[in-house]
Amino acid sequence: MDYYNEIKNEIVDIETYKKVKDYSKNKKELDGYYKIGKLIIEAQGGESRAKYGNGLIKEYSIKLTKEFGKGYSAMNLKDMRRFYLFIKKGHSLNVQLSWTHYKQLLPLIDDNEIRYYEKVTLEQRLGYRDLQKRIKNKEYERLDEETKEKLIKNEEPKIGNYIKKPILIKINKEMDIVSEKALKYTIIDNITDFMKELGNGYAFIESEYKISDYGTNNYIDLLLFNIKYNCYAVVELKVTKLKKEHIGQIQTYMNYIDENVKNINQNNTIGIIVCKKDNEFVMHYYNNKNIYQTTYLTIKEDEIEYT
Repeated sequence: MDYYNEIKNEIVDIETYKKVKDYSKNKKELDGYYKIGKLIIEAQGGESRAKYGNGLIKEYSIKLTKEFGKGYSAMNLKDMRRFYLFIKKGHSLNVQLSWTHYKQLLPLIDDNEIRYYEKVTLEQRLGYRDLQKRIKNKEYERLDEETKEKLIKNEEPKIGNYIKKPILIKINKEMDIVSEKALKYTIIDNITDFMKELGNGYAFIESEYKISDYGTNNYIDLLLFNIKYNCYAVVELKVTKLKKEHIGQIQTYMNYIDENVKNINQNNTIGIIVCKKDNEFVMHYYNNKNIYQTTYLTIKEDEIEYT
């Protein structure tokens, strides 16, 4: 078989379909790259020898680039080879994901991690840059084991299971978070990113939400509402290790929202405590399953900093 001409024919079909702006365009592109990857593997003498056949890929790349222009570099042809092996391994070819989406998934090794990112990409309609950011920030790795297990079994996790641990908070280069107020203002400046760290479906209601207690005012750091789970979420921010009094405080605020704000058709309010350090003793003995706790880490200039 003349593998180069077979690959060339696939590319001609792909380039033709790229001019068609509809559903079939993406399907044709993915199908074509899958077939090209398969042909490359065969031309290299099979899977066991493919990794030694990069010279052939380089040769094909030079010729294809001359005929079709950019887009068929040696790196891209290697990605097509990996794409074929990726699908052959058992992952579905989903035409709702673009080639640029798949290029973010190809380097991943853990099948469950891949399925997670496929799921959130489809459910939340992520662009490839958003997907790239989530993978870079190790979103899957920051889920707890119970959540991962439910996702593997295709069970619906509870609302709190989607809260990442730790939460990543973007800050300026020179910034140093030393107070709860500074932490709150930083989060508000990037509230959309913060809510994504908590999961899907959150909407921002208010910061410093006032609660009146017979002439004494208290303030909830952040009040959110989750559309998917139809409930309010009280968020309290702490720059210290979790303390038992933090549980009592957020419980009081949750009770207030349940009695005075939520309506009869809404589910009970949840509480989320974001603190600097865990306290396993406190979390082990508290008895309200609607209270969730996580920690935070700061990131600077899109780089994760473990500080």
